[in-house]
Amino acid sequence: MEHRPGLDPAVAEIRRAVRGGFSAVAGPVLVGLSGGADSLALAAAVAFEAPKAGIRASAVVIDHGLQPGSDQVAARAVAAAEGLGLPARAVRVEVAAPTAGGGPEAAARDARRSALLTAARGAGAEAILLAHTLDDQAETVLIGLARGSGAASLGGMAPDRLEEGIRILRPLLDVRRASTRAACVAEGLPVWEDPHNLDRRFLRVRVRQDVLPVLEAELGPGVAEALARTADQLREDAEAFADMIDETIEDIVEHAEAGIAVSVPALAANPPALRHRIIRHVVASEFGESLSRAQTLEVARLVTDWHGQGPIDLPGCRAHRAGARIVFAAR
Repeated sequence: MEHRPGLDPAVAEIRRAVRGGFSAVAGPVLVGLSGGADSLALAAAVAFEAPKAGIRASAVVIDHGLQPGSDQVAARAVAAAEGLGLPARAVRVEVAAPTAGGGPEAAARDARRSALLTAARGAGAEAILLAHTLDDQAETVLIGLARGSGAASLGGMAPDRLEEGIRILRPLLDVRRASTRAACVAEGLPVWEDPHNLDRRFLRVRVRQDVLPVLEAELGPGVAEALARTADQLREDAEAFADMIDETIEDIVEHAEAGIAVSVPALAANPPALRHRIIRHVVASEFGESLSRAQTLEVARLVTDWHGQGPIDLPGCRAHRAGARIVFAAR
């Protein structure tokens, strides 16, 4: 722990977290900065720790253009980063209209993700650092639970993952949001309060303002930490299943006309949890589509409850039983 006289405990906590994140990288890093408390606290810690670690760091502010004056907000965030000694620039993005499967939050997130990856490649960055906190993780788990999204979703956000060859690091996933705010106050950083964080049209805002406080009040303190621990455990389970699938799948699948086929005896020999994951993995990897729980169970019945039923229409493909194989073919 840091024991420098006069160093605010919240500042010390965030610097420790960033130092731990730096242990995973050797090359340049890019901080995703919004101007809010979480990302400003992250940027300040990166500006302090990066030179000591010999890591070149910079920041990028993604301006979605969704609110009046967003360009001014972006400019202030750039100025704050540069005041910390962190080179920064703003990037304006166009947010596509929401699709049937997602809302404005998802559309903005997709645009931001693409812009961050492009900016990282342009900066030669090995990793992008994002400022999601333990509170964000707890909210993500609750939303996934409410939607019945399964273990993969309940695993929440990974602290370290690879996307298009660039590492996505979230060093603050063990840090509470209150600490990032306290750090900004201690360092005199100009925090921007995003009005969307108070807009109750968004599910995450309702979870933040209503659901988590009620759970804390009724179940006692520590709910957010417990949800984050649950995410860690489920993510470990999901990674173990992924390894098992990788080891199994080459032996039980084969190419079929316009698709892929899976051995019925091999699927039947596996426990339901692994069988269902194999089915979902086959459809996702071959056709780029996600199956719902109900769709997965219908396909599994072709293995465990076969009585001559016909083909099953699925997103992007159709599944049918042909002898000792389940065939997934493009529709």
